[in-house]
Amino acid sequence: MNQIAAVLVASLIGSSLAAQGKPTRPRITGIDHVRFYVTDLDNARSFYTKILGLPSDGGGCVGVLRPCFPVSWCQQIELEKAPSPAPKNWLAELAFSTDDVAQMRRYLRAHGVDAARIFEDTNGAQHFELHDPEGNPIAFVQRRPELADYEISPKQLSARLIHAGFVVKDLATENHFYVDLLGFRLYWHGGFKDRDTDWYEIQVPDGDNWTEYMLNIPANADHKELGVENHFSLGVKDAQAAAAQLRKNGLREFDGPEIGRDGKNSLDAYDPDGTRVEIMEFAPAQKPCCHPYTAEHPKP
Repeated sequence: MNQIAAVLVASLIGSSLAAQGKPTRPRITGIDHVRFYVTDLDNARSFYTKILGLPSDGGGCVGVLRPCFPVSWCQQIELEKAPSPAPKNWLAELAFSTDDVAQMRRYLRAHGVDAARIFEDTNGAQHFELHDPEGNPIAFVQRRPELADYEISPKQLSARLIHAGFVVKDLATENHFYVDLLGFRLYWHGGFKDRDTDWYEIQVPDGDNWTEYMLNIPANADHKELGVENHFSLGVKDAQAAAAQLRKNGLREFDGPEIGRDGKNSLDAYDPDGTRVEIMEFAPAQKPCCHPYTAEHPKP
């Protein structure tokens, strides 16, 4: 579905709901946090603080019991000790920001989505959890605007979490949820070959963060492969400068920087458990393969 079609569908859904007296969808403004399983919390904590330069407290991480690293006042990366036996999918949660979490829950439940009850953290953040049609764990979070006075650390490699990706088996099924129901809109799609679609990117309806479907992944993909596919991305102005900073911070091996099929210059680093951290420039350096971008690029 292209961007214009997605907007028309969202408009029709909103008009239909209003006519029926059903809840309408509140704004979805970006990615709030990603959470990944790890085997060794101390080892992983060292990667996120020393290599990526992220603080271990502050912002939305205040009062959070699990290891938490603020990227900005409204975005963070969280870690969770992997259960035993270890899960196949090490993406523990992808959470989106909304300005009305109670209304979002009402909206989803009105459409038959099984959304859990709302919890409030000690820092005032309200959130609820659910699963998308393919079982991926997601959440919606509403944060207090008072946290906006959070100061970015000069040691941070990046101050913006711009996208997260996960394996998708059926594009149409996921799009019915994310595009038709939640209002996400197409950003870009492409593949290893010009006629293929291996990556399908959709932006949140009220912001410039996006979710990336990782398509055509074998059902028997192992942990290493899934660590590559289920990933998150930090935005930077200059990928070469980011690479130099990673080396200075002690990371000796990573992939890139290089310009990908999407036309963007980026590099790939991996946490101790093999989860890919993509460090990506905000705007493309050249024309992408396959299809043009259909929405605005994120900004620093």
